[in-house]
Amino acid sequence: MAHVTGQSRYQSTLFPEVLDEVVSVDDPVRVIDAFVETLDLAALGFSKVEAETMGRPPYAPGDLLKLYIYGYLHRVRSSRRLEAETGRNVQVMWLLNRLTPAFKTIADFRKDHTGAIVGVCRGFIRFCREQSLFGAELLAIDGTKIAAVASRKQVITPKRIEKMNAAIDRKIAEYLASMDEADREEPRAASAQADVAAAIEALKAQKQRLQRQAEELAERGLKQLVKTEPEAKLMRTPHGHAVAYNAQIAVDAEHKLIVAFDLTNEGNDFRQLYPMATQAKAAVGAGEVTVVADTGYSTGEHGALCEQDGITAVVPRAQTVNPNGPQYFSRDRFSYDHESDSWHCPAGATLSLFKTSHTQQKKEYATGACGSCPLKPQCTEAARRVIVRDFYEDARQAMHLRATADPIWMKHRREMAEHPFGTMKWLMAHPRFLLRGLKKAKAELAIGVLCYNLKRVINILGVPALLQALEPSPA
Repeated sequence: MAHVTGQSRYQSTLFPEVLDEVVSVDDPVRVIDAFVETLDLAALGFSKVEAETMGRPPYAPGDLLKLYIYGYLHRVRSSRRLEAETGRNVQVMWLLNRLTPAFKTIADFRKDHTGAIVGVCRGFIRFCREQSLFGAELLAIDGTKIAAVASRKQVITPKRIEKMNAAIDRKIAEYLASMDEADREEPRAASAQADVAAAIEALKAQKQRLQRQAEELAERGLKQLVKTEPEAKLMRTPHGHAVAYNAQIAVDAEHKLIVAFDLTNEGNDFRQLYPMATQAKAAVGAGEVTVVADTGYSTGEHGALCEQDGITAVVPRAQTVNPNGPQYFSRDRFSYDHESDSWHCPAGATLSLFKTSHTQQKKEYATGACGSCPLKPQCTEAARRVIVRDFYEDARQAMHLRATADPIWMKHRREMAEHPFGTMKWLMAHPRFLLRGLKKAKAELAIGVLCYNLKRVINILGVPALLQALEPSPA
């Protein structure tokens, strides 16, 4: 029995005369074309929307935008690979009307229109809202670290500078000692002495550069600096420490669509709850919403701000432990009395307020009974036990009680927020940004969010219905 065989590559064929016949009527590439055609590119901030009367004609920004959306949707982000797609991919030929821009033109477009690209993503979010695709009741907030264009070797910290200076000093001392020993044994050739002297001068110059870097860190009040990517930070990730940015999203429960996003260089999520919740609430257009997030977002101040803006935050706090060791009572063993503004310890003593810090927004409580307390070995090794209470402790506790009252909240959070990040990282192929700087990396994140939402909406509505919704309304 013979194998399935194809046609000879030398056989003449009649390729469709109309390129539109090659692309099926329900091909998602038609959605990309229709969506970009609905945008007011000039209002979004794209340049060269209107070509100049003189000079070489530019490429239309809409065509380059379509190319990028198609590329990211199909895991092709490199400008050189996108250039290759324009010459071999029939869908891209259809999308760009057989235009073949050079990779430099493609790369410059993404680099020069960061703010406009973010606006395009938010424009599609508004379109989703107009199509009533948001439930606008429950939102999940989550963050993930995405690697920046820099190596860990480029990170400078005061501790690392100190180690490098010590290594340089040892190396210089070794050079000087070897020169002294060689001089005692036999005269060294002039060329060899010059080589060692040059090496010592190079080490001294390196030490001066380190000194300038240390001074820069001190002047700017920084604990770290990435030399080749100053806006990125060394962050803890599930796979160890890496130079990265912190990507934030808010997801609506109805269809798991991303309604808000942001990119920050803060290494944790502690200050992201209120900004992301308010941005998401505005995006869905609701008067009141419920927002669920994990323990990294547990901050009473943001919980209080959310309550003021009609946002019910459901955020558990981390398990309370005693930092001095498990052998000592944790803070949970103490009970707080609101009326007297005091604490009661496991031994029955009352801890009264003795210090208030408005700068750090906290109160400190203590008692004089610690010295004679029989439970003191189980409580503290200090002279007395001090309990600290945040100004916004009530709001933080309220968020925690909502989260622990029903485990379904955290289940909803995982189902809503973790899947989008998994899809976006898959679309990024190798999950790291290609552009340097916070604004440019945010534009890349925006394209990723747009492509995720686009894939979801195509699955929800289907291409024909989506094309119909994107049709311009009759004048």
